[in-house]
Amino acid sequence: MTQARKGINCMKTHEILERLAAEGTAQNRKVYARHGVALPMYGVSYGALGKLRKQIKTNHQVAVALWGSGNHDARVLACMVADPEKMTVGQLNAWSKDLANYVLTDALAGLAAKTPHAESRLTLWTKSQSEWISSAGWGILSSLAVAESSTPDAFFVPWIDVIVTKIHGAPNRSRHTMNNALIAIGVRSTDLAALATEAAGRVGVVTVDHGETNCTTPDAAAYIRKTLDHYAAKGKPKKRKRC
Repeated sequence: MTQARKGINCMKTHEILERLAAEGTAQNRKVYARHGVALPMYGVSYGALGKLRKQIKTNHQVAVALWGSGNHDARVLACMVADPEKMTVGQLNAWSKDLANYVLTDALAGLAAKTPHAESRLTLWTKSQSEWISSAGWGILSSLAVAESSTPDAFFVPWIDVIVTKIHGAPNRSRHTMNNALIAIGVRSTDLAALATEAAGRVGVVTVDHGETNCTTPDAAAYIRKTLDHYAAKGKPKKRKRC
């Protein structure tokens, strides 16, 4: 084991927090604040978080401690290094109650989708009246749809109808995440593309308040067509913005 690798594995939570503090910048804090992230945060770039993730690897004990710090950047990192197999329903529910912005919500949804409890949290959280817990639920659906897995297309079909029925009455950010989920389902397969595109026509324009950002909620039908065309031409997915 190299000294560098040994060092990161032996780092205490306060030492990781010190690393995060050193990586944070005032400019990032300003940008994150516009996207709804509140203090405490350091303003660490995703590039820096990714490097720390590679060094820490999967370490559930560290993840739990980082989340417990209450710091935004530490909590995003916690979702990156947590062990999905060790996440309990209790932990997922407890963490979901701390959500207060879409950045951390997306991070938790991505983690939850990899756990054995993904489908149960999807079912429960999408029914929540909380904007952020509901968004996390729909984020799980998006993650499951884009994952290369053996989940049959039939699993996603009922969710298309739920989106059509519920989207316009859902909380603000939930509407955006539901729209994203419809897109994710639509680009999963040719059959689902047809169903999702037809559903997007029934949904129509999805209005979402994105606050002090330049983010927009895309037209799902147009985005599905554009993405599938890109797949056909390039053979690889087009990355979407995090908004």
